[in-house]
Order: sequence, then C-alpha cells, then structure tokens
Amino acid sequence: MTDHIQQLQLEDVIGDRFGRYSKYVIQDRAIPDVRDGLKPVQRRILYAMYKEGNTFEKGYRKSAKTVGNVIGNYHPHGDSSVYDAMVRLSQEWKMREELITIHGNKGSVDGDPPAAMRYTEARLSEISNEMLRDINKNTVKFINNFDDTEVEPTVLPAKFPNLLVNGTTGISAGYATDIPPHNLEEVIDATLKIIDKPTVKIDELMNIVKGPDFPTGGIIQGVSQIKKAYETGRGKIIVRSTVRTEDVRGGKTHIIIDELPFEVNKANLVKKIDEIRADRKVDGILEVRDETDRDGQRVVIETRKDANVEGIINYLYKKTDLQVSYNFNMVAISDRAPQLLGLKDILEAYIKHQKEVIRNRSEYELSEAERRMHIIEGLMKALSILDEVIRVIRESDNKRDAKNNLVEAFSFTETQAEAIVMLQLYRLTNTDIVELETEHNELEYTINQLREILGNENKLLSVIKKELKDIRKKYSTPRQSVIEEEIQTIELEKEVLIAKEEVMVSVTQDGYIKRTSMRSYNASTIEEIGMKQEDRLVMLSQGHTLQHCLVFTNYGNYMIIPVHELQDIKWKDNGQHLSSRFNLKSDEMPITAFLIETYDGKVTVVTTTANGQIKLTGLDAYEATRIKRPIAGMGLKADDKVVSVELTETKDEDVLLVTHKGMTLRYPVSVINNTGLKAQGVRAMNVKDDDRIVMSRLISNQTHLITVSQRGAVKRTDLAVFEEGARAQVGNMLIKDIKSKPHRIVNATVIKEDINIVLKSASSEFKTNAKSTRVSGKYSNGSFVVDENEFGEVAEVDFEALT
Repeated sequence: MTDHIQQLQLEDVIGDRFGRYSKYVIQDRAIPDVRDGLKPVQRRILYAMYKEGNTFEKGYRKSAKTVGNVIGNYHPHGDSSVYDAMVRLSQEWKMREELITIHGNKGSVDGDPPAAMRYTEARLSEISNEMLRDINKNTVKFINNFDDTEVEPTVLPAKFPNLLVNGTTGISAGYATDIPPHNLEEVIDATLKIIDKPTVKIDELMNIVKGPDFPTGGIIQGVSQIKKAYETGRGKIIVRSTVRTEDVRGGKTHIIIDELPFEVNKANLVKKIDEIRADRKVDGILEVRDETDRDGQRVVIETRKDANVEGIINYLYKKTDLQVSYNFNMVAISDRAPQLLGLKDILEAYIKHQKEVIRNRSEYELSEAERRMHIIEGLMKALSILDEVIRVIRESDNKRDAKNNLVEAFSFTETQAEAIVMLQLYRLTNTDIVELETEHNELEYTINQLREILGNENKLLSVIKKELKDIRKKYSTPRQSVIEEEIQTIELEKEVLIAKEEVMVSVTQDGYIKRTSMRSYNASTIEEIGMKQEDRLVMLSQGHTLQHCLVFTNYGNYMIIPVHELQDIKWKDNGQHLSSRFNLKSDEMPITAFLIETYDGKVTVVTTTANGQIKLTGLDAYEATRIKRPIAGMGLKADDKVVSVELTETKDEDVLLVTHKGMTLRYPVSVINNTGLKAQGVRAMNVKDDDRIVMSRLISNQTHLITVSQRGAVKRTDLAVFEEGARAQVGNMLIKDIKSKPHRIVNATVIKEDINIVLKSASSEFKTNAKSTRVSGKYSNGSFVVDENEFGEVAEVDFEALT
C-alpha cells in the first residue's frame, strides 16, 4: 500500500515546484514576448476579438462578451484580471497607440476605475488590424488551448514593433520589466536603418529614436541615461510635467500644469499639492484647482502676488510627482527565456520575427497560388477539348465515375477533375476563357514573386521595408514628449519653503527651547518668561524663521535646529525640551546658543574647556544635513567639559581666561590655529590638576571683568590691568591667596555696560548690579555683598541684562 510513497527532501520539492511556477509566471503571464510586445493575456484578448469579428470596421460589442470568450476559450483566470488588461489596452494615457477602443467609462488619469464590463462596449482599434494581419496564412505557430478544444497563436504577426511603441511593465518571479513607450515613426525608421545597415551603432540609432515618447507628453531629461538604457537595457531618466505660468489680474501669477509624467495619478498629485498649501510647507500657494475638461488637461496653482513662483515650481518638482524618475529595465521573452535587451537587440529580434512571418506567409501564398494555378490549367485544358469532356461526363454514371473517367481519358489530376465536374454551364463562354487566361498570367507573376522572396534575402527584406513604410505613412503621429540633454539639478531656496517671520528664540540651561511670536513677546516682560524656578536663560535672541539655532552643550556636542521647526510657544509657557528631539546624555546641558542664517567660513567658533583646551574652527565646518542627533563639535577627554563657545568674525580680539582659583591669562586669538570639527584643540592655559577654567571670553570693546567668589565677594577689575601673555602659560593671580577660607571664583564675565548679578546659595538669593561695586586692582578679593554666615556659600551666579 505504501509502494507509491516517495521520500523526498522538502527543499528539493519546494525548489522544483517553485521553479515550475516561476517558469510559468515568467514565460506565460508577466513578461511580454520581444516579437509582438504582448503578454499572453493581451495576445489572447486581441486574438479572441479578431476571431469573433469584433474588429475596427464593425460595431462595438459588450466587453463582458469578449471577457467571457477569452476566459472560456483561452485564458482560464479571473474575469477582473482579463477585463483590467483589456481596459488598459484602450487607455490613451497608458498606450502610445491604443490597441482596443472602448465606448463608456474606461477609467481616467485620476485613477478612477472603469465601469463594469457589462456596461462598456469594445472593439479592436484600426492599428490592431496590423498586429493580426495575415494570421490566417500560417504566419505564426498555433498551439492547443488549455482544454484542447481550440487553437491559439503563440505570437502575433505584429506588423510594427509593438514592444517599443507601446512599452510594457510587469513583475514576475525573479524578474521585472519596464519598457517605456516610443514614437511609432521613430521606431519604424530605426528598424529600417538596421535592415539597411546591420552594423549601425546606438549613437546613429539615437539620431532617429530620440528617446521614449510617453502618451502623456512631459519633458524627459538625461540623454546619457537614455543611451545607457539603449545599450544595456537599464538606465534612469527624469520625467517632469510641462509647466508654464500665466499672469492674471491683480499682479498674481498662475502656475499651469498641462502635461504630467507617465502613469502619475493626477488626482493624487492635486491632493498632495493642496496638502502642501494647507500645511504651509511652501510659502505663496493660495489655491489649487483641477480645471481639466474635454479640451485637455489643466491644473491651476494660484499663487500670492509676492510669491517666488520659480521657487514654488522647483519645490513641487522636488517634493511631488510633478517630477519622477523612470527606470528602464528592458526585459522581454526572447527564445522562450527572459533577457535584458538593448534597443538594437529588440529591433533585431523583431526583424528576425518579421523574416519568419513573411517567409511563412509567402510559402502559404505560394502553395495556394500553385494549387489555384493547377486548377486553372485543368480548366483551360478542359475548355480546349470541351466537346470530348462533355461526352465523357454524359457517358458517366455519376460524379465519382465522371471524375475517374476524366482522369483516365485526359490525364487530369483528381483536383482538376473535381473542378471540371463542378464547373457551371454559364462558365463555358468565351469570356470565361479570357478570364482564366488573365488569372493564369497573374498567378504566374505572383508565383515568380513569391519564389523570389523565398529564395532571395534582399527581396524578403524589401517586402518587410515596404510594409513598415506603409504602416508609418498611415499611423505616424507627432512626438508627444520633449527630450532635454541634461538632468536639471533643483536647488530649493529656504525663502520658498518657509514664510519669513520675526520671532524670539530662547534656550535655557535645563535644555528647554522655544520660539515665540513677536506679538506674544511684546505683550509680556522678560521676567514673565515661562521657565522652571531653578532654570536660567543661556540665549535669548531675536531672529527669523529662515535661520538655524545652533545649541552647544558642555559635552562638546552641538545641535542644529531650524527655527521654523521649533514649536511656536507663548512667552509665558515653558518650551520644548531638547531631549524630545535629540538623544542627550543624562547630565548634558546647553551652555550657549546662536542663531545662524548662513554658515559663513569667515566666522570662527572659539571653544574652551574646563581643563584648559581651546579650539578655533570655521563656522562652515558646522553645517550639516544630518540634524536628527547631536553632532560632535570638539574632541574631549573623559574628565573634561566645555565651558565656553563664542563666535568671532575677525580674530582681532584677545581671549581672557579665569580659573576657579583666580588665575587669569590674556593673549590674542590670532595666535591659535584653526583645526577641524572633532579636534581636541591646543592648550589654552596651563591649569593645575586641582583647578579649572570657569570663564573664557573674547575681549573687544568691553571694559571690566566681574568675578564672584563662593564667599559672596564681587570684584570689578579694569581690563586694562591684564597684560598680554602667551598661550599655554600658567597666568597671573587675580585675587589674594588666603590660607584660611580662600576665595574661589564661582563665575565671571566681562562687561561694557552695567548688568545684574544674581548670587544663589542653597537657601537664599541676592541681586545686585555691577556698577554698584567699586573697581578693585589685582590681588584684591573685592567687596562682600552678602554675609556669608547668614547667606551661606554661593553655589551659583547668574549675569542678567538690565531691564
């Protein structure tokens, strides 16, 4: 009972079965034949309609009748797949030359589905007649259908290179194909060129076939890629819409879209542009309207009076299907296998097919002509001995006997004898003899011509050429798509993408950032800013939405945040925390921030660390497109932190450094060389192991240094007392060194005008101003502004502008 059971490896079974399935899908479903450019379902639809007489010169028939016929006789698959394939062959926005014409709703370029097949009517188009011409003359091979009740062609005669003219798209197992449509006249001219000059190169063919010719028109860019595709079968071109502008009343401009790229859904495109308008992703679009009617396609984009129209068009090219890329992947079935083919390969395969078609047709017509000639010769011989023939027939018993007697008496063949006995009496006139002689002469000429075609390659090729020229003359149409040499690079201007708006941008030490409208800012005071109680500002700056905010952290990182991407938050509300946009370390915090409009290489970023490193890097090095996470702006050792980041345009300033223990050093910025973005920089100051830099500032027109110690002493020192030193020195002592309770600098700054100084301890806060503190010389500890015993040790010092 188990003799029939086989023990097989699963991978072998799966591999074998999938291999068979793949072979079927590739050869008999998804990939077209290089000879007629049709997939099997398309070929079956055309043949079924032709066989039923549903041709262009006759009336339309219900599509459902054709679909049922195709399914019942040739293609046992779902009716929807057959109808979809049938409808596609009729859609002028997908087919360069429609092979079927349909009455009724056949869908639209907006992606609307066609009406059900019970509502639409169809027939073959006139050019389909050229695809099927001479199919009844043994021009192509026929095979049995799926149930052996009918026969169907394996390929159509195809009197023009349909694969290139109408193109194709398909996905099978392991293979995909994308061949664009082309202009009929150009393709036929290229075919004729190859026939006349088989060694022709692609460059010469491209003087004839300029490139694809999409039924929807548009502009094609990238001749070099077209050439690559025609040589190798693969290439990538850019297809963009035909766009123009119209000036209307009121100084406004309308953008008019007349043609879309191939297979772009117009409704989806209009919806996308309207979403861009609604979301204000580009500035200046007022309204988008689809005004397409029977006169042609027309999409109108109404723009604001002061809008940058060219910029809007470029943005739409970049961000919508107003411009798309088309990838050539010219795969077709050639010799029953999928092959990647170039332009010349496809046309050579087509010419080879036509040679076979013309040869088979000529053999069929020669056989028919010779058979007819044989009968004509018999009739002529019979008429020449008419009386004897009539006598023999009269003496015969029946038709069969008459035929036998004629063969025996006059050496007629069986075929000739049949024609004689079937001859009607009225044919026995002098007129009929003349007609027979004329037909005999014509047949003799035809037979000689057909024999010459079959025996002479050049004669056969001349027949192909003549028929191609006839097709070209009858069906050629002007080119729809325009070819441009180069692919145009699209540069998007920020002014187009974003409406320029004046705003206030604030960044706090705890990492909160926000943009505030000038209206909200002006309606409040600075003190009313929404901020946590222990937080403080590290930047408050007026700018606009076209700028970037560069935020620098104590870990040597920086973050780029386009101002227009910041949430518009009221002045009295807290901002958005940086950790919602960036992955920050637990103790990483902003130390300063700047609003940048352009990354100018003439501007230099000066970065200083607590352990005494300093680095100069051009601002242009900080420009980056990757703005989703913090970017390393300086290489730091494990125990080091950034304490200062400043910008300089001239490098004419001096840098002044102050340490926790009161050491100071001043020297020109110009002595420091520029280094790369991730460099650690050079030694700024020789800082002892138990000390650290608390301030690094550029000195230009400032007048005084303000320092505050942990004991509550505020000191104001004239900057003139700080002599110029050299980089990397230990520096000079600023405060008196007291062994008992020594002063340690908590914070320091340089000033030109008066500022507020806010001292904070664990439990108290005290505010004073700089100019209320008398100027002290070197080695002074300054003036106590709080009682350290009551106030406690000063832990934090903020410097605020006067309000």
